[in-house]
Amino acid sequence: MDLKLQIPNATLPSGSVLIKQAEPVPPDAPKLGNAMRRRSRASSMSEYSGRPDEPARNASRVRWSSAALRAAGFGCLWLVLAGAQVGDIPAAVAAVVAATWTSLYFLEPSSARRSLPAVARLVLLFLYHSVVAGLDVAGRALNPRLPLHPGFLAYPTQLSRGVRQNVFTTLTSLLPGTVPAGEESGHIIYHCLDITQPVLADLAAEEAALVRALYND
Repeated sequence: MDLKLQIPNATLPSGSVLIKQAEPVPPDAPKLGNAMRRRSRASSMSEYSGRPDEPARNASRVRWSSAALRAAGFGCLWLVLAGAQVGDIPAAVAAVVAATWTSLYFLEPSSARRSLPAVARLVLLFLYHSVVAGLDVAGRALNPRLPLHPGFLAYPTQLSRGVRQNVFTTLTSLLPGTVPAGEESGHIIYHCLDITQPVLADLAAEEAALVRALYND
């Protein structure tokens, strides 16, 4: 059975024709409407149930755990340097609190995971590159022709500026034949004794090993 479409409190202009025809309403329409409203209410409740606050809670948990570990480390350092004296407890507490706050301010805690196997591989890779580069530099120095091709190379690091780049440049500065000389447009500038060698590939391998060992976010 067809139903007439009614528009309350509305008048059609003269000459206009209403050609749309309403479809029959199914018997279970109220049930469907109620079910849709219940689903919408449930989704809204789940959306605002506090789940978006999880990252903030995780960051706060990481910060407090890092603060506790640093405070314990500074406390042990105080005991080593000053000894355990009851009269020194107020000064020790003040020193530990000040040192912990300063370390958190200048070196924010990170949620990066450390991997002992990756750290071991990083150490082995560093030793390998150190030995190979050291022998190469020694061979060039003892060669009467002094086969050198010095120059600068720009390495496009993926590490963020600050502590991570400083750790990487400190690590690579210990390798013979390469010295970090600055930064430009997100690239670390290296001075190399021989730019024809695969310096960039070696730096990329060192960075990948460092990320797997210390900065596996």
